[in-house]
Amino acid sequence: MRLLPDDPALKWVPYLWLVYLAIPFMSLILGGGSGLQWGFTLAATAAFLPLYFLGYWLSGWRAVLNAFAVAALGFLGVFVNPGANVFFVYAAAALGPTGPPATGTRWLAALVGLVGLEAWLFDLHPWIWGPGIAFSLIVGAVTIHFAEVQRKNARLRLAREEVERLAKVAERERIARDLHDLLGHTLSVVVVKAELAVKTFEKDPRRALQEILEVEEISRNALGEVRRAVEGYRSSGSGGLDEEVENARRALAGARVALKVAVDGEIVGEKLGPREEGVLALALREAVTNVIRHARATTCKIRVFLEGAEAHLEVSDDGRGGGSEGAGLSGMRERVVSLGGRVVRTAEGGTRIEVVLPLARKGSP
Repeated sequence: MRLLPDDPALKWVPYLWLVYLAIPFMSLILGGGSGLQWGFTLAATAAFLPLYFLGYWLSGWRAVLNAFAVAALGFLGVFVNPGANVFFVYAAAALGPTGPPATGTRWLAALVGLVGLEAWLFDLHPWIWGPGIAFSLIVGAVTIHFAEVQRKNARLRLAREEVERLAKVAERERIARDLHDLLGHTLSVVVVKAELAVKTFEKDPRRALQEILEVEEISRNALGEVRRAVEGYRSSGSGGLDEEVENARRALAGARVALKVAVDGEIVGEKLGPREEGVLALALREAVTNVIRHARATTCKIRVFLEGAEAHLEVSDDGRGGGSEGAGLSGMRERVVSLGGRVVRTAEGGTRIEVVLPLARKGSP
């Protein structure tokens, strides 16, 4: 059975405060206590110890009842042993968990008032009620203050744990999104080339072998991309948007989709920041992947241009259009929105995806 809650802030301190239980016994030793006095003091101490440790587990009304049960030992004990006024101090110390500081202060005032009332009614010696009231006020006020500090720290710990949990969830979602964007495109190309190799194997074995060799090369590149993603890189490679345009050209050629490209070199070379270029590169990859997977298109157009203080990426095809947004497009939208941009998708007479990003300011990473 545990005497104290599993709270790192407590440690051995509650055991240290028990040293003040020596006061009633010192009073008997110095004053030559009788057998009745010794018997009552031992019984009161035995009754106090369970209440003392129980107080560390309680809060609210239960803590109030427990504190005044301890005080009752003092109210009765001072008639037998003046040193029993130490129980008033222990009762005041137990008022911290009763609630907010205002609540604890009210209960402390009630406790001190009862001690004063008892002293007045029974004309107790000042050495009995004086230290009891003085130390109860000091210890009670300190305990109430630090109890509130502990409650605030507990709320801060919970808030920090929640922030950490949400950060982990966001990181898992980011990793899943990145892997989808990195591998979805590559695996789509692998499937297309593998299907082409099967179809041409009997008629043109050399063409089939070439497609398989390209599958091997693409797979090796995908392995490198995954390794870079694990190391924390988001871009598909050092070439950024230019490289992704070339990847799109090869992938669409394998899917027998004609490609038309118009890229404003000034944007990529001078106006577009690294983060913006990385997001546009991944957006281009996802858009081209969707063309290969779903569009059944014969032509795809890629445009990158500047309009005002915004960079635009447009990917359009002459495929069947329609369809709903999948995880890839949702991930694209989240990335773009995080940089203050927007994604517009239309699906009439083919599919058109437009990504708009504000240009990075000078000095931006």
